[in-house]
Amino acid sequence: MPTIEIETPDGPAEAYLARPDEGAHPGVLLYMDAIGLRPQIEAMAGRIASWGYVVLAPNVFHRDGRAAQLAPRTDLTVPENREAFFRGAMRRVGALTPDRAEPDARLWVDALLERAAAPIGVIGYCMGARLAVRTAGLRPDVVRAVGGFHGGGLVTGDADSPHHRIAEARAEFVFGHADRDRSMPPEAVEELGRTLDAAGLTHTNEVYAGAAHGYSMADTASYDEAATERHFAELEALFARTLGDDSVG
Repeated sequence: MPTIEIETPDGPAEAYLARPDEGAHPGVLLYMDAIGLRPQIEAMAGRIASWGYVVLAPNVFHRDGRAAQLAPRTDLTVPENREAFFRGAMRRVGALTPDRAEPDARLWVDALLERAAAPIGVIGYCMGARLAVRTAGLRPDVVRAVGGFHGGGLVTGDADSPHHRIAEARAEFVFGHADRDRSMPPEAVEELGRTLDAAGLTHTNEVYAGAAHGYSMADTASYDEAATERHFAELEALFARTLGDDSVG
């Protein structure tokens, strides 16, 4: 899968680019989880591209280093290794504040639209779900579908909480929350649903019973095959509804 460079005010950012062929296809922006760009994200982007979409997955931690520099050095299917890796990775997550993430999001969308047709979908995993929600509010003119899976911190008490961006969006949303997720407790899931209702947006906002945070990542100890396949099925159906051939233009 080719890797491209996207210029930002803070230097170049790597991004995976997957496409089914050289024809015109709707675009999908894929926000990685906190572990970063790696073969697992490449495989997921390739699978989604096979449905008929151009998929762009940027290194949102480009200020911290190249993807290879930030990649895990241990086997994250071992729970202790996963926990140790995240203790360091969460510093990068905390540094990706809205004042950095939102200008970046505009660059990612522009880079995708140079290579794909509008409208587009946006997907986010883990902390990437927050970025997906923000992107939908920033670019309601082109974002028609949003998928957020095992996302954390989607609803906070802060003035810049991601869920406040939903009022500006014009997309259909599908959320698949992890079960018993401390970063997205039941009251936050409920508030997210109320926000989607108030915005009048079509949405699915469900907890995947028994699935742990990070369930879609086959290279970690949190992987849950059934939940992962469910999320792929829901994503494929979402994109078919919102990014179909009759919407390309």
